[in-house]
Amino acid sequence: MIELVRRWWKGGEARFGLAETSDAAALAALHAESFRRGWSEEEIERLLIDRAVVADIALMGETPAGFVMSRCAVDEAEILSVAVAPARRGRGLAGRLVALHLGRLAGIGIVRVFLEVDRDNAPACRLYRSAGFREVGQRPGYYARPGATPAVALVMRRDLA
Repeated sequence: MIELVRRWWKGGEARFGLAETSDAAALAALHAESFRRGWSEEEIERLLIDRAVVADIALMGETPAGFVMSRCAVDEAEILSVAVAPARRGRGLAGRLVALHLGRLAGIGIVRVFLEVDRDNAPACRLYRSAGFREVGQRPGYYARPGATPAVALVMRRDLA
């Protein structure tokens, strides 16, 4: 019983791999559950076709539970999005997924990774800081919020080399 609870808490036995175009609908659904404006299946499919984009997926059984996607240019990458299914959050899945993704990026010669995150998104900020990212700038008014002042984006960087 204790082992079952331990596996549930840690996110179970996730499998990780490269996302493919056939995953576009599932990734769009995950993105829509995670952000105010989710990306459409077509937007995600276009990104997955792009040779400059690297996307990793986490599967729980056959069900996509999370993904991370970056666009690469020469020796730098920008994390475009990280999304985890609401039922799988808070169990370390995002951290494992980001660690795997950073390793994959380093393996293809990426030496610097950037991202932007809503300053008010405490779980995401904790995730990125624990993955070794540090703040290198801010973008005031970057994220629109209906009926509220636009949020500040933190620009973060992690060196891989």
